[in-house]
Amino acid sequence: MPPDPAYDPLTKTHGKRISHRALSASEREIALDLLHSERFAQVAPAEIVATLLDERRYVGSVSTLYRLLRAEGEVHERRRQRKHPAYHKPELLATGPNQLWCWDITRLKGPQKWTYYYLYVLMDVYSRYVVGWIVATREDAQLAKELILKACLEQGITPATLTMHSDRGSVMTDKTLAQLLIDLGVAKSHSRPHTSNDNPFSEAQFKTVKYRPDFPERFGSQEDAILFMQELFVWYNTEHRHSGIADLTPEMLHTGRGEQVRSARGVVLAAAYQEHPERFVNKAPTARPIPPAVWINPPKPNQDCEQTLLAEVAPSQA
Repeated sequence: MPPDPAYDPLTKTHGKRISHRALSASEREIALDLLHSERFAQVAPAEIVATLLDERRYVGSVSTLYRLLRAEGEVHERRRQRKHPAYHKPELLATGPNQLWCWDITRLKGPQKWTYYYLYVLMDVYSRYVVGWIVATREDAQLAKELILKACLEQGITPATLTMHSDRGSVMTDKTLAQLLIDLGVAKSHSRPHTSNDNPFSEAQFKTVKYRPDFPERFGSQEDAILFMQELFVWYNTEHRHSGIADLTPEMLHTGRGEQVRSARGVVLAAAYQEHPERFVNKAPTARPIPPAVWINPPKPNQDCEQTLLAEVAPSQA
C-alpha cells in the first residue's frame, strides 16, 4: 500500500486528506472570480452553471460552487437588497378631546358588482366623536385635505395641539396632505406597514357601523350613501353609549359633559341603593369612571413614564 501523503510521522497523525476530485487551487480561484464577478454576483449557483454550460464552459457543479461559497462565508443572499427603514411602534396618548385624531377610508358596495363608494371618517380618539366624514366615488388626497381642513376649522384646532394618526395608504402618505398638516401645525403619525392594530379605533368604529342591522348590503347611489351616513353618524355621536368611555355617548365626552352625566348617574344609583340595599350584595353601586387616558399602543405597565402620567392625570379627573 502506498504511504499516505497526509500522514505526519513526527506527530503520528493524519492531516486533512484532499480528494483527488477536488478543484485545484487555480481552478478554485477561477470559480471564485466568476462568483464574485459583476455578471454573476447576483445569480444563484444553479443558474451560473446552466449559463456557463450554454456557453460550452464548465467550472464545477452546483454543489461545488456552494462549497466554495460556504468556505468563504458567503452562503447567503448575495444580491443587493432593498433596505427598508426601521418602523417604530407608534405610542400615542390622549387625555382629552382634540389631542389625538385617527382616520381611515373604507369601501361601501355600490349598486352593481365591483362598484364602490369610499367613506372617509375622522374620529377623536379620546371621546370617539366623529369630527368629520364624507362619501366619495374615489380615494383622493385632495378630498382628504378638504375634509381635514374643514374639521380642524370647525373644532378650533390651534397649532401644536393635535396629532393625526392613520395607516400608510397612498392617500394618507400623500406629500401634499403632509404639507397641509405642517401648515396647520398638526403632527402626523402612521401605523407600521401591514399592522392593522396600529389603528384600532378606526377599525373598531367601522365594525360598529357596518354591523348595524339596518346597514345596507349595497347603496343605490352616492346620494343614498350620504343620506344614510348622515343619520348613522348622528346616532353614533349622540345616542350610541360606548363601552370604552364609561357608556357615555361620544358627544357627552367630547363636549365636556362627561363628569356631569356621570354624577347624575351616581345620584340615581344612590337613590336606588337607599330604597333597596338588599338588592346590591357586595357594595353600593357607582357610575363607571371615565378613563383618564386613552392610548394607541400603550407602553408596558411597569414603565415609570406611564405610572407618572396616570398619577398626574388622576387628580384632574376626580
